[in-house]
Amino acid sequence: MRDLLLQCAGVLTIAVALIHGILGETKVFARASIEPERLRTLIRLVWQASTVAWIGGGVLLIAAPWMDSAPARHWIVITMACVFGFSAFANAWATRGRHFGWMALSAVVAMTVAGY
Repeated sequence: MRDLLLQCAGVLTIAVALIHGILGETKVFARASIEPERLRTLIRLVWQASTVAWIGGGVLLIAAPWMDSAPARHWIVITMACVFGFSAFANAWATRGRHFGWMALSAVVAMTVAGY
């Protein structure tokens, strides 16, 4: 059951990351006016860097049960719980709880910790 929770957390993480990336491009940057243009490109790339990082974290959560190393599982869980916990907190604070992202990320944290 623990392994399944980690793998479900990984799949949810990848889904949240893809939604984050797509909504960023279609909703946020489509309407944002950021000058100069190179700053717009930088902010867009930083936004997508978090998308790629979350996908990587999801892959690690999916793979953790197959690793023959208890320390690897431990540090993957601790690191991902901290990363997604901070992301959930920041999202809830910045949007005053009006965005679903913090709830999805909190679910990832809960499943990750439960899978430990």
